[in-house]
Amino acid sequence: MSAAASWHEGNARYLAAATAWVRALLEAMAGTQGAGGAAAEPAAREMALCESAMDPPPALAMLAELLGLSPFEQQVLLLCVAMELDTRVAELCAQAPGSQGRGVPSFALAMAMFPDARWDAMSPERPLRWWKLVELQPGHGTPLLGSPLRADERIVHYIKGLNHLDERLLALVSPPLPMPVPLAHDDAALLPSQQAQVARIVAHWQQTPTGEPWPAWSLLGADTPSKLLVARHAAAFFGRRLHRLSPRQLPGGSADLEMIARLWQRECMLLPVALFIERGDDTDGPGAQAPLHRFLARSEGLFFIDSRDMQAPAGRPYAHIDIRKPSAAEQRQAWAEVLGPQAGDLPASLAAQFNLDIASLRRLARQTPVDGPGASAAPTALWDACRASVRPALDALAQRIDVRARWQDLVLPAEQTALLRQISAQVRRRAEVYHDWGFARRMNRGLGVSALFDGPSGVGKTMAAEVIANDLRLDLYRIDLSCVISKYIGETEGNLRRVFDAAEDGGAILFFDECDALFGKRSEVKDSHDRFANTQTNYLLQRIESYQGLAILATNMKSALDTAFVRRLRFIIDFPFPGPEQRRALWQKAFPPDVPQGALDWARLGRLNLSGGNIHNAALGAAFGAAEAGTAVTMAQVLAAVRTEYLKLGRPVNAADFALPAAAGGAS
Repeated sequence: MSAAASWHEGNARYLAAATAWVRALLEAMAGTQGAGGAAAEPAAREMALCESAMDPPPALAMLAELLGLSPFEQQVLLLCVAMELDTRVAELCAQAPGSQGRGVPSFALAMAMFPDARWDAMSPERPLRWWKLVELQPGHGTPLLGSPLRADERIVHYIKGLNHLDERLLALVSPPLPMPVPLAHDDAALLPSQQAQVARIVAHWQQTPTGEPWPAWSLLGADTPSKLLVARHAAAFFGRRLHRLSPRQLPGGSADLEMIARLWQRECMLLPVALFIERGDDTDGPGAQAPLHRFLARSEGLFFIDSRDMQAPAGRPYAHIDIRKPSAAEQRQAWAEVLGPQAGDLPASLAAQFNLDIASLRRLARQTPVDGPGASAAPTALWDACRASVRPALDALAQRIDVRARWQDLVLPAEQTALLRQISAQVRRRAEVYHDWGFARRMNRGLGVSALFDGPSGVGKTMAAEVIANDLRLDLYRIDLSCVISKYIGETEGNLRRVFDAAEDGGAILFFDECDALFGKRSEVKDSHDRFANTQTNYLLQRIESYQGLAILATNMKSALDTAFVRRLRFIIDFPFPGPEQRRALWQKAFPPDVPQGALDWARLGRLNLSGGNIHNAALGAAFGAAEAGTAVTMAQVLAAVRTEYLKLGRPVNAADFALPAAAGGAS
């Protein structure tokens, strides 16, 4: 028989003897058996014998020691528990003198049954009521001594040997996270820097003076998965399993909050548990933290608080530590360990582009092997898996563009094309330059790449962003200004912070179209609106400089941008209006190879003063006209579509520009 099974068997014998002892005392009081008092003696001896033979002791004895119950308080609790375990106890309670026929325990009954009764056991400050071990159910006109008592269900289960979290807390906290396995290949294994963080937390707790509450740890930063990993290992050092709690789940009422705080503190004594308090939403105001602070002030135990900024929880000691994702070197080493020697340069390229927490990194590597059948396609699959892992956070904040354009689709002067290729190269090689060559040791800002695309509408700014994203095999996200800009003070900055944080993991390129709406010039402060508008611009100035990914800003009003933004941009590329030769090339690329085409005069089309976007629209309109007519695309259909574009742009239409040669018969 296992040790656990042996203990449960001994606990059951002890509880049976204890219930028999209570029943015998009640029988003696009721006078149903003259030998009731004598029958209590062998039951008491059996209780003592079971307790002396058990290590650890029975659950009732452990509970009394943990919560500081006096012998009389332990006996009161036993009376209430016996009521739940033996149906005969209710009948005997009803027959006891002074019970008035009510088959329920009470303090009056307990004081008559047990020696050394103490009045203070009824106090709300004593363990029975403070820890909610018994529930006092006073009725109208019923004196305190005669009020019915009922054992708490959680405590009844504990005394029976079933130790599980109180169901009133189950609706508030998550199921416990698995205990970390101390194996190197486990997803929850720590890196050296994280081991140092765990050691610091553990040492600080171990040095807490006896009798003082352990400080709550404020885990600073934006990387919640890494915080959870560190918290799990720190809690596991003390043999505790980690639960998660959202502050929004806490009740707002003082009485309900007090009960939840007291129940959690009780669970910390009965179970090996710790609590990870999740970060609230950025839109939560200061008042939203009040229930959390009261909860922390009224509870003791191991607490970890997911914080972005340093905030001291009111009413209890605290400490703080910065928790960040593993460094690029640690991620590269982790990729190499998981993928093995056959991975080649793949670990370096993955660590250079994607900033992942260690558990996600190991999980992705395990799910996409790089050896065996199909190994040649594995690097691409693993790269795409890393891209997909960061999509959910951004998909809710920005619009993902399905990128299809390639370098050969661009029609730009050589100088602009060369600059675009430089952007792509700097993103691809940034880890090598920053970390391997040491530039990052001299820089704490500007480690990302930011570029401004300036030019009139339709000249290819968005297409250029697509080409770069396609070349780097990264997702391109257009920032929807309607979802970012808010009229409420501080919300725009909060929305932007979520966008930048979500994109920081490296699998995405941020594309701010019509960026002058966000990055406009600061103005002279004349009222509060000007001050808060300038605050928004100041925040963007700082965030664009600290952002470590690729951010592309597009505008046709560069003069409207704040000059401080221009200084922080690494690339500024002017997209010129296309000339005749470029327009001719754009027309030739506008029709896919599968489009049936007649004799189109590319040189003449190139002389028409249209941007690339307008050329695309005209080509598409001509294709629809040809499909409706059931013919190949003709020059007449193209010119008709161009004429529509001219009218849409409000340009004068010269009939000579759209006339067809007589020999063509209007069909060439």
